[in-house]
Amino acid sequence: MLSILVPIYNYNVYPLVLELHKQCMDCGISFEILCQDDASKSSLNACNENVNALSNCSFVSLKENLAHRENRNSLAEQAKFDYLLFIDGDSIIIHDNYIKKYIENLHDFDVVYGGRLHPEKCPSDNQKLRWKYGRFIEDKSAANRKKKPYQSLLFNNTVIKKDCFNKVKFDTNRKKYGHDDTQLSYQLSVLQAKVNHIENPVKHGDIDNNLVYLNKTKESLENLISLYEEEKIDIEFVRLIQLYHFLKRTKSTFIISKMHSVLEKYLSQNLTEKNPNLFLFNWFRVGYLCSINQKN
Repeated sequence: MLSILVPIYNYNVYPLVLELHKQCMDCGISFEILCQDDASKSSLNACNENVNALSNCSFVSLKENLAHRENRNSLAEQAKFDYLLFIDGDSIIIHDNYIKKYIENLHDFDVVYGGRLHPEKCPSDNQKLRWKYGRFIEDKSAANRKKKPYQSLLFNNTVIKKDCFNKVKFDTNRKKYGHDDTQLSYQLSVLQAKVNHIENPVKHGDIDNNLVYLNKTKESLENLISLYEEEKIDIEFVRLIQLYHFLKRTKSTFIISKMHSVLEKYLSQNLTEKNPNLFLFNWFRVGYLCSINQKN
């Protein structure tokens, strides 16, 4: 029936697994919960070892780092059931019918995405950028996500048929952070996989601080440009790439990159302080994209 796959890096996953285990037992389904720490060598793994005492559950701490894409692929290869539920180790289950709701909505679909929520209140000023972008841009209702079913997929809190996942998988040739979901979702759109969006969100628990998220954003934009240049995604699939392609075609990228070099220090200062502005964040993203083009 269901293989629940939980990639971890330096996080106490036991409370999450305990809740998932309880709900699976209550539903009376065949299941397994596979947790794999990607060689973090964290002291928290002492807590994670408790997962092995639960029926149909396992925790493994890898000796060598695979990186997040290969870690997910590795978990999928080990899975023995037909449906794979990918859920990140820092997720928080907020509904006691979470598993039941997925079971009720699997029929006739290759992929089912439940959504994600950020806390109503930001945990700290130092996490405001990631929190704002998550809460006001990424967090969407199922009705909203259904308007663009492929572009709205995030592979945390997603159930996918194993035979469907095996046709796409995460691209382990890429080493930089970001846009794994974009590439995988595009591949699913090419396959015309049947995608459903439901209201079954998890809460994002481990929110990056401002500087970490800004640096991750830079890396993810470099990955996005790489996907574009290698023609791994269609231009129309990503709005930011549509804009970049237009700017490149109109020979505007050089001007914007020069503007970005002047403004980058000011933008970075705003985005890493206690009240980051999402409009400035979007400008930063466009400017950085054009700067990558100039470097190459």
